[in-house]
Amino acid sequence: MTPPANHPAIPPRKVGVLLVNLGTPDDASPKAVRRYLAEFLSDRRVVEISPLLWQPILRGVVLNTRPKKSAHAYSLVWREDGSPLAAITRAQAGALRDAFGPNVLVDWAMRYGNPAIDDRLAAMAAAGCDRILIAPLYPQYCAATTATANDKAFAALATMRWQPAVRTLPPYHDDPAYIEALASSVRASLARLDFEPDALIASFHGMPERTLDLGDPYHCHCQKTARLLGEALGKDTIVTFQSRFGRAKWLEPATDTTLAALPGQGVKRIAIIAPGFSADCLETLEELAIRGRETFVEAGGTDFAYLPCLNDSAESIAMLTTILSRELAGWIAAQ
Repeated sequence: MTPPANHPAIPPRKVGVLLVNLGTPDDASPKAVRRYLAEFLSDRRVVEISPLLWQPILRGVVLNTRPKKSAHAYSLVWREDGSPLAAITRAQAGALRDAFGPNVLVDWAMRYGNPAIDDRLAAMAAAGCDRILIAPLYPQYCAATTATANDKAFAALATMRWQPAVRTLPPYHDDPAYIEALASSVRASLARLDFEPDALIASFHGMPERTLDLGDPYHCHCQKTARLLGEALGKDTIVTFQSRFGRAKWLEPATDTTLAALPGQGVKRIAIIAPGFSADCLETLEELAIRGRETFVEAGGTDFAYLPCLNDSAESIAMLTTILSRELAGWIAAQ
């Protein structure tokens, strides 16, 4: 059927894939970091405290002290092309651009900061995407990461008169493609070292312990990832949790205390990985590779290696192509 001459232009139908990661400030200045932290730490999924109690603390103490310290940390890892997390996520999207055929548009967004999820979803819809796969790049499901990314996408959809059909990427913590990509990356990184580690540490982002009690599967997903990775490598891994914040009890053992204790237990040479991060970021490049090394060496460690995340490596892109193709099944064939 030919539309009338005065009919609005209709773009060709497309399928969209929106990669989503946590977020980053626009630059490494205290002002930009403060703006980012205000959005991040105001999310009820991230800080599960009544706003009546939390917001005065956030506005009165946290946002007047933390931005300067965090800005310095960001300045240590900032790249010429911007935040490592944003630059790598952009590169991942670019590498996947032609992976699913000419009628599949691959884009990327950040849950906090820019590019914003609602802006990218609107751009996808305007480009003709009537089916969109929202893909939070968190292998292990957590309400504070996966769920809040989906929440933001659903909120954007609620404002649209003509909504695209939507799917969301499930957690892939035990997916064979993910485990093999991790194992391949770790093997290659270990082969480049000039020492043999006494131990391999798998450091995951921490969460308050109460999230486990409330039914969040994150802790179990992390443990399973580490077990499967250890089996693939033929090496045991020590599971730890990093990035504690506030006074609440967090998942243990903590990465920093473990690094401080290991030399006293005779473990003087270690390699550390961060399997829960799909891209290197502040928490890996500054917290682990810089501060983690300092903690370990000051405690008597002799050799320390941080092994990079999958990032936009060949292993990463092959893995993402596999798991995303699976979720696009039917949509691509129906074009």
